[in-house]
Amino acid sequence: MKTTMRKLFAVLALVIAVSCFGAFTAFAADETTDATTTETTAVSEQSETNDHNSSMSIGLLAAALATGLAGIGGGLAVASGAPAAIAANSENPKTFGKSMIFVALGESIAIYGLVISIMILSKLV
Repeated sequence: MKTTMRKLFAVLALVIAVSCFGAFTAFAADETTDATTTETTAVSEQSETNDHNSSMSIGLLAAALATGLAGIGGGLAVASGAPAAIAANSENPKTFGKSMIFVALGESIAIYGLVISIMILSKLV
């Protein structure tokens, strides 16, 4: 069990590192665009466009992390709550309603993450 959890956390750290690298690459692309632009646009318009691109990339990263981490948390909650609910239900069938509440609470974590990411994405547009 501990080895599996270590592997999962290593994969999670790798995904976060790759996501952050992509965001930093987008920032670097914005800066190089500033240096190599030869158009005759105003400097203020360029900075507004780059600020928008930077904030959009951070917003997309935030939405992805909100959905991904909430999904992982909800999965871990359901993975530990569902077997306990099944065991409690097999011993006493009257506990079905109470045990399903705990499983639904674990699933709601993922739904909350999805709602938060939708709210973040609606602010970007």
